[in-house]
Amino acid sequence: MGFQYYLPGPPLDKLIAKVWDWDMPPAAHRHERVLPQPGAQLIINLHEDETRVYTDDAARRCIRSSACVLGGPTLRSEIIDTAEQIRVMGVVFRPGGAHALTGEDATTLIGRDVDLGDLFGPAAALLREQLLETPAPRGRLRLLTRWLVRRLHSTALHPAIAYALDRLADPPQVQRIAPLVREAGLSERRFGMLFQRQVGMRPKHYTRLLRFRAVVDHAAAQSAVNWSQVAADGGYFDQAHLTHEFRHFAGVTPTAFMAARGPYSNHLPLD
Repeated sequence: MGFQYYLPGPPLDKLIAKVWDWDMPPAAHRHERVLPQPGAQLIINLHEDETRVYTDDAARRCIRSSACVLGGPTLRSEIIDTAEQIRVMGVVFRPGGAHALTGEDATTLIGRDVDLGDLFGPAAALLREQLLETPAPRGRLRLLTRWLVRRLHSTALHPAIAYALDRLADPPQVQRIAPLVREAGLSERRFGMLFQRQVGMRPKHYTRLLRFRAVVDHAAAQSAVNWSQVAADGGYFDQAHLTHEFRHFAGVTPTAFMAARGPYSNHLPLD
């Protein structure tokens, strides 16, 4: 039991950040708030025959999907049910990685979970059966990695989008998009359409999300945070601007994030 992960090499390393295996006892809390991130995720539930996600609002509406889904990128926080998070595998895609793997328009994945069977047919159900029959975590990781390699649609994004993603990954995440468009030699409209199709969101929204993620990762490693300084360092107008962005993406204030954080910066324990 435990949490294990694998960092893939070529040809997956340009598309996938991590392949992971979670085999743990039930958590003490029933629900977790999951913060948005710019890459898609593949989730395979090996404990139950479905996945459950709840909307992060007063209604907390339950959205049920199959046990194998490709979801995201997400633009807002969502809530997961820890009762099903006992034996789960996953793949964390780099921005644009899900498009390169499947050939699908990434905008169709935004904020929703797509049944893996709808993308890969019977091979998806067969994969889960094989994973269920594989007792060792490292064996499951190898099996899933080989499955991904065999189903690569393409290992390359459009050169202009790959270049933009590489540039935007370097701080500051508040870089203006216009210079990147000019350097790519594309019209603003053409660049925007390509970016949305391959990454799933508009370039401006992507840079906002990257900036938020940089703040979360920084704050999660600190025992105490000077939010005014973080706002200034992160390129926000002021602390109020940072708080507004936190509420938009995470559904909580920065102070509430620090009070609720657990061992994983992207997951906040709830009730």
